[in-house]
Amino acid sequence: MAFRFFGKSLLYGLPLGITFLDCVGYVARVEGISMQPALNPVADERDYVFLMRWGTHNSQLERGDIISLISPKDPAQKIIKRVVGLQGDVVSTLGYKQEVVRVPEGHCWVEGDHTGHSMDSNTFGPVAMGLMSARAVAIVWPPERWQLLHNELPRRRRPIQAAKGNYYN
Repeated sequence: MAFRFFGKSLLYGLPLGITFLDCVGYVARVEGISMQPALNPVADERDYVFLMRWGTHNSQLERGDIISLISPKDPAQKIIKRVVGLQGDVVSTLGYKQEVVRVPEGHCWVEGDHTGHSMDSNTFGPVAMGLMSARAVAIVWPPERWQLLHNELPRRRRPIQAAKGNYYN
């Protein structure tokens, strides 16, 4: 009887769990210092974030969102960065081969919060939106850091010219 109950639970639970992880989201550990102080503010502690897959490819991406994406330099690696510019935006770069870049259609400009300690668009250029896998919405561990992540973009990193005529001062 117990085996039958376990079998039924597994039969129904496994597909539901896989569907949740594939469509809704999952928890991931953040490594490194590139997103300090927003993530991993203490060097020897690691934050765990909830990464939401739902709606990431429906043009719901906004400047300031923290996203998880496949690294353009190493497809086996996932990285987490902040969106600084969307397609059509003109952004000033920090050490890229051009001082100013217009983000091409289907791409975004991503940067780590810890300027100078991040492998980001300033190294590899605009990133194809297809490399994005999820949006970080909350820190879920450690308990003293529980919080929603807000899409805050520092004033100094806002686009010079935003797409569709939106300009920043």
